[in-house]
Amino acid sequence: MAPRSAAVAVVAVAATLLALCGSTEAHAQLGAYNKTCPQAEDIVFKEMTAVLAKSPGLAGSLLRLFSVDCLLGGCEGSILLDSTANNTAEKDSPLNKGLRGYDVVDSIKAKLEAACPGVVSCADVLALAARDSVRISKGPYIPMPTGRQDGNRSSAADVAPNTPKPGANVTDLIALFARFNLTAKDLAVLSGAHTIGKAHCSAFSPRLYNFTTTNSNASDPTLDANYTGTLRGQCRAGDLATLVDLDPGSGTTFDLGYYRDVAASRGLLSTDAALLLDGDTRAYVMRQANATAPDEFFADFAASFVNMSKIGVLTHHKGEVRRQCSAVNPPSASSLAPVTMSAHAVLLASCFISIVTMALVL
Repeated sequence: MAPRSAAVAVVAVAATLLALCGSTEAHAQLGAYNKTCPQAEDIVFKEMTAVLAKSPGLAGSLLRLFSVDCLLGGCEGSILLDSTANNTAEKDSPLNKGLRGYDVVDSIKAKLEAACPGVVSCADVLALAARDSVRISKGPYIPMPTGRQDGNRSSAADVAPNTPKPGANVTDLIALFARFNLTAKDLAVLSGAHTIGKAHCSAFSPRLYNFTTTNSNASDPTLDANYTGTLRGQCRAGDLATLVDLDPGSGTTFDLGYYRDVAASRGLLSTDAALLLDGDTRAYVMRQANATAPDEFFADFAASFVNMSKIGVLTHHKGEVRRQCSAVNPPSASSLAPVTMSAHAVLLASCFISIVTMALVL
């Protein structure tokens, strides 16, 4: 080959390599810790098994904690950060006062730090704990991508714009989900997480008392009358603390009970009842309510859950791996971490070496 032709060929190959290298971006992926902390997912599962054996109701709490985190700027662990003297964090917003499970995440994180210091992010701890909550509650196994990094911003001011407002209708809910590229079907499917867990009376008492401004004893007419009576027996007017099963009868088992309740006008929350007011979400509710097996719901839930878990993920050194989930790393923390090259950095280095080698050949 003539020197000019060889040079042109090398330049063309180099340009291709540069394009490939430049466009490569790290994302959450299955098995992200296979080499850096191969026991990570086993540690999370073992800890979650022990936690839920003692307190099965926490399964729903961790699912909710994860979903709230994802809808507040992405699945990057910001919900776990404590407030500081200069900032009120997301967890201290009045709308998030009922969230539970922080101590579970902290406990799991401590075990992971002992095994693999500075490797597994708090965002991934929460994601895996939520995933295992479903599995241990007899739901589907969900192949969960990992490799998320932790954000360092958490503001209570972000909560209200990303939380369904009291009395939100189904159109509002679908619009909120659409902001995160989630569909009406995702809304119906992910609402199925309410098949496990509990809610404080304060979350639904407006449906039991003072539903109209003219009658303090009026209840939501869309709520089954017998169920209303049962709920009033559990939640007196003004009760803010009592916890009630979202899916009475099988509140610790991931099954189709939730859809059967909603179809029978026994959805506990107003957002549950709202699913009956849209054609697409209602069709999904009714199909699952009449299903004889949970196979379709399980497959749909796994897919929608993974879609949600990808919202706003921080990767490729856009965040950090917090040593403690409740606080950002001090400035010195990064200097204590072992110096390693990410997969992306290794690829860039390989591309650079390849280009330089070709240049030397000319």
